[in-house]
Amino acid sequence: MQLRTFLAKDMREALAEVRAAMGPEAVIVASQTAKGGGVIVRAAVEEPEPPASETPAPAPAAADTVDTLFHQAMIRRLREKKTALPGRRKFDRAELIASFAKNRLPEALGHVLAEAAAKTGLTDMTLALAAAIDQKMDSAPIDYLCAKAVLLCGPGGAGKTAVAAKIGAHARLAGRIVRLVAHDVTGAGAVARLKDFADHLDAQIVTAESAVALAAAVANAGRDNAFAIIDTAGFDPRQAKSATAVQALAAIETVETIGVISCLTDSEEASEIAAALAKIGAERLILTQADMTRRYGALAAAAMTPGLAVGFVTRSPFVAGDLETLTPLALARLLTETAEGAQ
Repeated sequence: MQLRTFLAKDMREALAEVRAAMGPEAVIVASQTAKGGGVIVRAAVEEPEPPASETPAPAPAAADTVDTLFHQAMIRRLREKKTALPGRRKFDRAELIASFAKNRLPEALGHVLAEAAAKTGLTDMTLALAAAIDQKMDSAPIDYLCAKAVLLCGPGGAGKTAVAAKIGAHARLAGRIVRLVAHDVTGAGAVARLKDFADHLDAQIVTAESAVALAAAVANAGRDNAFAIIDTAGFDPRQAKSATAVQALAAIETVETIGVISCLTDSEEASEIAAALAKIGAERLILTQADMTRRYGALAAAAMTPGLAVGFVTRSPFVAGDLETLTPLALARLLTETAEGAQ
C-alpha cells in the first residue's frame, strides 16, 4: 500500500490532486485543517505508483462533488468488513423502518434514510445507517479559542440558560474570559438564574434589553477579548413577528446564532423549528435533554436539517454535564439499538 500526503487550499482541490496523482482507487484515510490555512489530506492506494513518464489520471469530472467522493471513500473503507459486526443486526430495510417508527422519526425522512442505507451495500444495519446519515448531517462543535459571540435562541423550555452556562464552563476551561449577556430581562427569574451561573464561572454578567444595547455589549466584550454568550427569551421561530425580532439580533457583527431545541419535542415540530431557525440565521444547533427521552426522532430530524450543523447534544441539566459531539455512527446507534425500549 502506498501512502501520500497532499496540501491544498480546500478539499475539492485536494481530492483533485489525489485522483490525479494516485488514480481513482485512492482512499482518503485522514484529513485535517492546516495551521496556515487549507487542508492536509493523507491518501492510500493498493496499486503501485505509475512511472513518472505515464500520463497522470484525469482530474475528477464535474459531476463528482466533494461530498460524493468523500462518501465513496468512507463506504469503501467500511466495506472492508465483509460481514456484520459481532452482536449487530444484518441490514433489513423493513426492520430499519420499524426502528424509525418506534423512534417517531418523520416518515418521509425515514424512507429517505432507508433508501440511502440500502444503497451503501453494507451488511451491518448500524453501519449502513451511519453511512446514510453522514450524507445528511454535519457536526460542528464550537471552537472555544476562536469564538467571539454566540446568541442562543429557540423555544421556551429548551434549556438555553443551562446551555449558556455549559458553554461558559467549557470556554473557561479553555482559558477564555467569559461574559454572559442576558437579553431576556422580563422572564421570571431569567437574569437571576444566569447571574448564579456567572458567579460559579467567575464570569461577568451584563443585561442588554434592546438590539442596540446588545450590539454595544458584544462590542465591549470584543474589546476585552471576552467570549460573549447571549441568552435570549424563548420564542417560536415559525411566527413571523418573533422571527424578525431575533433576526435583527442575529445580524449583529461577530455574533453567531445557535438554535437550541429539546429532544422532547415532537419530531415534526422539531424539524419545522430547526428549519425556521436556519432561515433567521442560525448556523448550528444544540440539542438538549437527550437523557430525558427514549425516542430519538426529534433529535434525528433536527440534526439533519439542511443548512444547519450539530454543535452539541446535552444529556444533563447540570453545568458540569458534558456537551457531547454527535457523530453519524452515534445517531445510527440511537435509532437502531435503543428502539427496543420505545413503544
